[in-house]
Amino acid sequence: MAKAKAFPGAPPSETAGPGALDEAGRAGLRVLALESSCDESAAAVLDESGGLLAHELYSQVELHRIYGGVVPELASRDHVRRLLPLVERALAAAGTAPQQLAGVAFTAGPGLIGALLTGAALARSLAYAWQVPAIGVHHLEGHLLAPLLEPDPPPFPHVALLVSGGHTLLIEVTGIGRYRILGETSDDAAGEAFDKTAKLLGLPYPGGPELARLAQSGTPGVFQYPRPMLDRPGLELSFSGLKTAVLHSLRGRELTPKLRADVARGVEEAIVGTLAVKAVRALEASGLDMLVVSGGVSANQRLRAALDEAIGRRGGRVYYPRVEFCTDNAAMIAVAGLARLKAGEREGLAIQARAQWPLDTLTAVPFQHDATGAAAQSLHA
Repeated sequence: MAKAKAFPGAPPSETAGPGALDEAGRAGLRVLALESSCDESAAAVLDESGGLLAHELYSQVELHRIYGGVVPELASRDHVRRLLPLVERALAAAGTAPQQLAGVAFTAGPGLIGALLTGAALARSLAYAWQVPAIGVHHLEGHLLAPLLEPDPPPFPHVALLVSGGHTLLIEVTGIGRYRILGETSDDAAGEAFDKTAKLLGLPYPGGPELARLAQSGTPGVFQYPRPMLDRPGLELSFSGLKTAVLHSLRGRELTPKLRADVARGVEEAIVGTLAVKAVRALEASGLDMLVVSGGVSANQRLRAALDEAIGRRGGRVYYPRVEFCTDNAAMIAVAGLARLKAGEREGLAIQARAQWPLDTLTAVPFQHDATGAAAQSLHA
């Protein structure tokens, strides 16, 4: 569980609703959120005046490790076991009764359809029983808005580098729901490249964090792997050739600890270098100076250092969520859900989830956008 003084991510309430009173005596909207898109079960409670009151998470890493990756059926069954106890713990930790909630948010897509449906069914059922609205949230929008949980949130507009699992996108973000995709990967995402090359090195699942740890002891420059699409203009990305290049570099060689570490370092340098160059190009193309980096790969420390240096050289700034909010979590779903509930969005009674859901089809949340480039950053007046 984590607590914060205030959540700086949405505008002041226009009407009073269930929740805690802030220092000025105003009532704030409070939302329960669930996340179940893949292999993490999570629940969180967010109050627009009191901030993040609780977040609980259960990772299925040990369950899937023996198989070398996520098994969708096992993931779905485990969500069924874990979600309701997590909800109970989150509500207890937040000191929140159901009647204090203004709504229930849940991840509606994209993701593993069985896993999504477990969370959607529970959230929709709880909302119906408690007679509060339910709202389905786009998983990637949750990642994009995760930095709004920080004490110093990013302003709008900005460019976002979203590096989460099977997604690598560069997005111009002018407000919540106002997303213009500038570039994306045409094949493997950065996270997939980390995981696939980690498997070639015999590293356990999840491979990305393991490869990053191994790379710390590798020698820079021993392996110079390709950085595709840097020799041409544009913001598209491609990482599928990296796995092939690693495979060729290992052929006929004994996989010693030093070789594995040097290869890991070369892979990390190639991915980080590519992302840094493309991020700078995206800022130049959009005319913006602020970059937000989110998603699981944003926890990579070498990537953070490279982006801080590259963006800092041009007078810009990079914003990140804290490491615990880089990977899948319910706190980020609560951020997006609260903003959309305040905008009047609601789900019907049908239980719905989407395995695929284009980010640029989302509707805008009008009061989050300021044409001058500044955002309404405070959830409390």
